[in-house]
Amino acid sequence: MQKLSDRITSIRPSATLAITAKIKTLCSQGIDVIGFGAGEPDFDTPEYIKNAAISSIKNGFTKYTPASGTLELKNAICDKFKNDNGLDYTPEQVIVSCGAKHSLYNLIQVMCNPDDEVIIPIPYWVSYPDMAKLAGAKPVFIQGVEKNAFKIVPDELENAITEKTKILIINSPSNPCGTLYSKEELIEIADIACKHDIYVISDEIYEEIIYDGLQHISIAFLNSDIKERTIVVNGVSKTYSMTGWRIGYAAGDADIIKAAGKLQSQSTSNPTSISQKAALTAIQEKTNDVVKMVSEFSKRRDYIVERLNDMDNVSCQKPKGAFYVFPNISAYYGKEHDGNRISTDIDLCNFLLDTAKVGVIPGSAFGSPNHIRMSYATSMENIKEGMNRMESALNELR
Repeated sequence: MQKLSDRITSIRPSATLAITAKIKTLCSQGIDVIGFGAGEPDFDTPEYIKNAAISSIKNGFTKYTPASGTLELKNAICDKFKNDNGLDYTPEQVIVSCGAKHSLYNLIQVMCNPDDEVIIPIPYWVSYPDMAKLAGAKPVFIQGVEKNAFKIVPDELENAITEKTKILIINSPSNPCGTLYSKEELIEIADIACKHDIYVISDEIYEEIIYDGLQHISIAFLNSDIKERTIVVNGVSKTYSMTGWRIGYAAGDADIIKAAGKLQSQSTSNPTSISQKAALTAIQEKTNDVVKMVSEFSKRRDYIVERLNDMDNVSCQKPKGAFYVFPNISAYYGKEHDGNRISTDIDLCNFLLDTAKVGVIPGSAFGSPNHIRMSYATSMENIKEGMNRMESALNELR
């Protein structure tokens, strides 16, 4: 008898979590590793949010809540969408889940039938393709154009759509490359989605981590037709440095949201009650903590991009959002060090970790094997030392 299901053997473990775990293991052994793998802000959760959680514990708010989240939090999320994004939703159109990742998983599960197609731009966040596979759907990839900040173009989107296409996933600002779509670009994408009557899942988890005075625009904001076809996913993890609190949410078509709630009721039930109270406070009582964090990220971004582009055989786009850089390192393929040949991004990542004690994520995990992902959600001191080590190690390749 087969021990494991076909669906679980068809997917990969998260490469980002795996390399981060390896880096932490080396650090626990006393090895001085500088890790650029973290997918979370290095800032602490603001005190006013932590105090709200402590207060909820002391007040006994430690029991079950409705499976799809408290009405109080849903109302706050509706207010947030209205005030920040110009989007009108009712609480029945909102689900609160155990992180934005959980929201995405639920949505794809309830929307896709076997053999439906999910269009995913490359480079993509590592979990999108495997989420589609777990629903029995087929991931269909469109290559983003590197010279155009890795954005997809309308003609390629048109060519990728078939009669089986169900969903297009858009992530703006994006992980891994910080791509930010403009209003004009989103209009073109929305027109195509409406023309072919496909749904859009808009992953907006990095919406407040944007630089250079640019503005995040939700594709759902453009017009009523695309709003009806869009499910917006967001959460408190990145904006409020609350990754471990596990609160994400989605808003859109009431039937889809109701179905996601039904699935959630049979899997996790409610997100943690205490975390919901903390998220409520985070959303309702905004402070300047986010502004300070983004300002610091901007300084780090400018520094790391300059250092990377100053290195021989490395080129790096300047991200417009999130806290990652995605440098092209393919010029090192075919080079060697002590008889060991660099043939892939994984080879280069292992070389940097072994030789320079610098941890980065292979771009192949994001569908782009000519690149590596580096998070600058670490101190400027670590970034400077990491860049020194990386440059020195790369100069040893011949």
